[in-house]
Amino acid sequence: MRLLPDLALGLGVSIVAVLLLVLLTVLVPVGLLSAALRRQRWSVLVSWLGLLAMGFFSSLLVCTLARDLVLLALRLAGALAPGLVRGSAVAVPLVALGVSMLGFVNARRLARVKRVEVPIANLPAPLHGYAIAQVSDIHVGPTIKRSYLNAIVNRVNRLEADAIAITGDLVDGSVHRLSLHTEPLARLAAPDGVFFVTGNHEYYSGAEEWIAEVRRLGVTVLLNQHVIRRRASATVMIAGVADYGAHHFHPAHKSDPQAAAGRAAADVKVLLAHQPRSAPEAAAAGFHLQLSGHTHGGQFFPWNLFVPLQQPFVAGLHRVRDMWVYISRGTGYWGPPKRFGAPSEITLVRLVPA
Repeated sequence: MRLLPDLALGLGVSIVAVLLLVLLTVLVPVGLLSAALRRQRWSVLVSWLGLLAMGFFSSLLVCTLARDLVLLALRLAGALAPGLVRGSAVAVPLVALGVSMLGFVNARRLARVKRVEVPIANLPAPLHGYAIAQVSDIHVGPTIKRSYLNAIVNRVNRLEADAIAITGDLVDGSVHRLSLHTEPLARLAAPDGVFFVTGNHEYYSGAEEWIAEVRRLGVTVLLNQHVIRRRASATVMIAGVADYGAHHFHPAHKSDPQAAAGRAAADVKVLLAHQPRSAPEAAAAGFHLQLSGHTHGGQFFPWNLFVPLQQPFVAGLHRVRDMWVYISRGTGYWGPPKRFGAPSEITLVRLVPA
């Protein structure tokens, strides 16, 4: 409604454009609900179309709003050139399409390895360089399938980390629909183990069933629990909590960093917690490092501006009292196959002496 009158396309072309916009608008909610379709082939196709439309409309909205603000400022200043109204109306959908195409490429390519060094005070020599490979927010589901996850597994295994951490939001869908596509997880291997904690999307998808399935694949699920691993005379605790909001779905899964740590002693304590919001309690429980995800780094503009309304951090390494917290931008994506300004990552976290 804001762009078409200024494009001056003529009645016939405008009618076609309106019908196309209506079709794309309808596809967005239908695509989100497509998992309910009985025929999975149609479900996948409708999901792709709907989620691509969602990503395009997001950029179209931002560009249209930006155009209106610029035109308003120029009009108030008396500097609005005659051709600028139509020219900008043409530019907006082209820019939105370009951003969506670039975002699609960024989302669908294999996540790059991001190496992060975390300085730990009084780190015992046997733990110098201790490495944890972190993947998060893969969201196997409507548009992320077996081949996508298989490539992630191959890259993670090549890192030869001491341990592997999956910090939640592995799936978007039921075990029945997605178990074939999560099978590559069984190939993940590290000397000290492969660990998983639940994210909020597991609770939308049948958390109990997914916990059983992940265990069947040989991955250790940490629900307010920990394991101790030894390197010579030094020990490292790897603990995990259920998602910050898990108790709304399963009261027994209430996230509890203190319970996860227990009374056990270790030279270094690492907590896996899907949401950064767990950090204050984790710091109080004596952890040295928390690994989280959930935010996707905003995934694409302008959603990165809204993350701070819910979470203390958007991405990267931060300090909460005496504890470090690292927030991954995610290894996959949710919803639209689109990443812009927030690249996906496989994180290799190394402990180094402070």
